[in-house]
Amino acid sequence: MSELIDYRLEDGIATLSLHNGKVNALSPEVITAFNQALDQAEQDKAVVIVTGQPGILSGGYDLKVMTSGPQQALDLVTSGSTLARRLLAHPYPVIIACSGHAVAKGAFLLLSGDYRIGVEGPFQIGLNEVMIGMTMHHAGIELARDRLRRSAFQRAVINAEMFDPAAALNAGFFDKVVKPEALMEEALKAAHQLKKINMTAHRNTKLKVRKKLLDGLQEAIRLDQQLGF
Repeated sequence: MSELIDYRLEDGIATLSLHNGKVNALSPEVITAFNQALDQAEQDKAVVIVTGQPGILSGGYDLKVMTSGPQQALDLVTSGSTLARRLLAHPYPVIIACSGHAVAKGAFLLLSGDYRIGVEGPFQIGLNEVMIGMTMHHAGIELARDRLRRSAFQRAVINAEMFDPAAALNAGFFDKVVKPEALMEEALKAAHQLKKINMTAHRNTKLKVRKKLLDGLQEAIRLDQQLGF
């Protein structure tokens, strides 16, 4: 599939593993590969597992691209927000198996999945945009508002608070936290359970439940393109 994203299909489960340097930076090339992998998974009618490398899901957008110019940064954020919206509307279940840190866009990947599993350890989960001098984009705000608990939303978005795995579970980034060695076993267990549901009903219900969010994200992406961030 791509050297940036390993695609493995087995027993109706597609595992997408990100491989882009030590922090799994999300570059334009990675996002293109991600979309291609989702195309393939949809063609294969597979439940999807997204994971990273040991110790990290992703550290966020590629900073070389983000600092290369305003238009390059805007284009990357737009493609990333569009990817998040696609994941939220994907016709088959999407499991995020977070293998460690998930920062900025890495944490937004968590907020885009149907079932999110994290691992115990000295890992940081959160939205550090404000900490690094980036005003949070409209699409990010809408996604965080919908998926995070109310008690954690403003702390995460406005204060750039970072969470350890247990606190991230309570905040709404995760649905479950397990020991690192149990991550993929737990993800496969969840995938096999989700294979039992009716996929047409899953897709239609997902689109009904998330209609307000998906519509809001579409408008937020338009505002980000128009106004910048």
